[in-house]
Amino acid sequence: MIRQAKKTDAPKIAPLLLIIWKDMELPILEMESEEAITNALIEAIQTETYRYSYRHLHVYEKDGDIAGVLAGYPGKLEPKIDDVWDDIAKKHGITFKEPIFEDNETFAGEWYLDLIVASEKYRGYGVGTALLNKLTEIAAKDGEKVVGLNCDKGNPNAKRLYERIGFHVTGEVVLNGHKYDHMQK
Repeated sequence: MIRQAKKTDAPKIAPLLLIIWKDMELPILEMESEEAITNALIEAIQTETYRYSYRHLHVYEKDGDIAGVLAGYPGKLEPKIDDVWDDIAKKHGITFKEPIFEDNETFAGEWYLDLIVASEKYRGYGVGTALLNKLTEIAAKDGEKVVGLNCDKGNPNAKRLYERIGFHVTGEVVLNGHKYDHMQK
C-alpha cells in the first residue's frame, strides 16, 4: 500500500534517506556521526516544511514495514525547503555549517522527485516502480502537471526505468560534483 507518510514513520524513514545521502557522498557524512545525522533527520521529518518533511514523503508499506519511500515537492518550494535544518542539526550536536544541498535541483514549473529508495529487504520486488507510478497523481495533488527528477549519469539502470515509465532527458545538472540528467514526465 502506498500512502502519505506520518510523523510516526520518521524512525523507519530516516535510515532509508541516509542510504541516498551516502550514495550522493554528501560531505556532512565525513564530519558528523551517522547517529547524530539520523536523529536530526528523524526530527526534521516530523516538521511541516523541511525537504523531507512527512508532508513531502510517500511510503510503500508492506506487512507493517516501510518497504520504500519517495520524497518530492513543488519546485517553487526549493528556495526555503531546507530552512529548518540548521536549528534541528544544532540541537543534535551537528556542527557542519555548509548547506547540505548547495545546488538548485529543480526546473521551473515542476513537481520535483527529490529521492526514491527501497529498503534492501524489498529491492527487486517492484517497490520503486510502484512508487514511481504514483508520481503524477501525487504531483497533481500539489497542483503540478510536470514531474522532474535528476538521474545520476553513472546509473544507466535507473535511467532506463525512468524512460520506461515516460520520463525523458530535458537537461543536465551538477549536484555535489556529480553529473545528472534532468528528466521530466
